[in-house]
Amino acid sequence: MNRKTALDVKDVWKIYGTKVQIEVLRGVSLSISEAEFVAIIGASGSGKSTLMHVMGCLQKPTRGEIVLDGVNIAELTEDELAEIRGKQIGFVFQQFNLLPLKTAQKNVELPLIFQGVSSTERSKKAAELLERVGLGHRMSHKPSQMSGGEQQRVAIARALVGNPAIIFADEPTGNLDTKSSREIMSILKKLNSEGKTLIVVTHDPEIAKWADRTIRLSDGRVITDEN
Repeated sequence: MNRKTALDVKDVWKIYGTKVQIEVLRGVSLSISEAEFVAIIGASGSGKSTLMHVMGCLQKPTRGEIVLDGVNIAELTEDELAEIRGKQIGFVFQQFNLLPLKTAQKNVELPLIFQGVSSTERSKKAAELLERVGLGHRMSHKPSQMSGGEQQRVAIARALVGNPAIIFADEPTGNLDTKSSREIMSILKKLNSEGKTLIVVTHDPEIAKWADRTIRLSDGRVITDEN
């Protein structure tokens, strides 16, 4: 079955600095299909998080093309990139990035506020997603009242609230024990089976095993790409 391309990366470079230039990405090219589950793996400093940032519209590449849904996002303005992030992309980070004084439900609702969704609709959608990740009983709890695994599930629900086509997860189990890591990866795997394109960035080969395809980076270059 030929699947449509979700993301096309063409000879992407990311260079920091002017006098002293640091080449973090050096001519990366890859293509990711819709509903594919890809792990991007590499040691610290290999460029994997930077690659996620440019693919996820968080940073612009220095040169090269990144085509998302037929649009070269490397050419967009910051406002246009923000709009794409809000509508097409969900993020899950190692540090959870939850607001400490807000309940699980309010944390999940947050992206919808910026999209102008009514409070009734926000509340309904957040409750549905927390149920979906097994936290229906924790909606009124704050992050400090939850375990790391529960906080990451809240973060996944928040990533899903705008119904994005692509989910990026950067070291999503980095702060979790083995049992919680398995639970989080099971949720992500299920989301992929339901049609979400999933890109997980990790240094951990055990986490990469959950993916259908593993792309290995070293010194800003793709060195292996295996199904």
